[in-house]
Amino acid sequence: MKNFGLLGKNIDYSFSRGYFKDKFETNKLDCTYNNFDLKTIEDFESIKNSETELAGLNVTIPYKQAVLPYLDAIDSEAQEIGAVNTIKIENGKLTGYNTDHFGFEHSLKPHLKSHHKKALILGTGGASKAIAFALKKLDIHFEYVSRTASSSVKYTYESLAVEGVENYQIIINCTPLGTFPDIDKCPAIPYEQITSKHLLFDLIYNPEQTLFLKHGKAKNATTLNGLEMLRLQAEKSWEIWNS
Repeated sequence: MKNFGLLGKNIDYSFSRGYFKDKFETNKLDCTYNNFDLKTIEDFESIKNSETELAGLNVTIPYKQAVLPYLDAIDSEAQEIGAVNTIKIENGKLTGYNTDHFGFEHSLKPHLKSHHKKALILGTGGASKAIAFALKKLDIHFEYVSRTASSSVKYTYESLAVEGVENYQIIINCTPLGTFPDIDKCPAIPYEQITSKHLLFDLIYNPEQTLFLKHGKAKNATTLNGLEMLRLQAEKSWEIWNS
């Protein structure tokens, strides 16, 4: 039997556990998948020591960056991104990978139009770094939006409200704002300036239609949630664990 699991915090809602359990049952695979809900990343040490039969892990918010020091090796793409969402465990050695960028790229591509040239990434956490990596591959210029400006953050939400979103046809929400149960929240961007030429992508999948996406839909924008991205990154994780 092969054992797998998910590292995260407050992850009862987890997509991964349900997805892989269904996969194992459907394909009659002798595997298990469990959640490891950690209060702090320091608790990962006890997981490593006690769960000796683990063959692989997924990693979610807020540990995609915090887990890096606990790994023996990091794949070159994950190294460049600076975040890990997949860990392969082989002969006691933990190797980190990032499949988020693959999931995002391949869920976004079918919806891209010729005018989709520039993007705004809302948030600067571990997930946003994978999104930036994918946008570079797609040759789409992007800027970060965060609460505070920095050398890598061009816009704060306040300055974006002044400058507007007309020049950025793709807007990606990488923040947790709007995740169940806090479904009445969304990033503070000038939604009144959204048009039918915009594409709004929310990494959140629960609820299916976040307030962020509802605002976009009201302006006839193309809207996508994170469910297909999650499915694709999960299958990529499975491929890595079995390679």
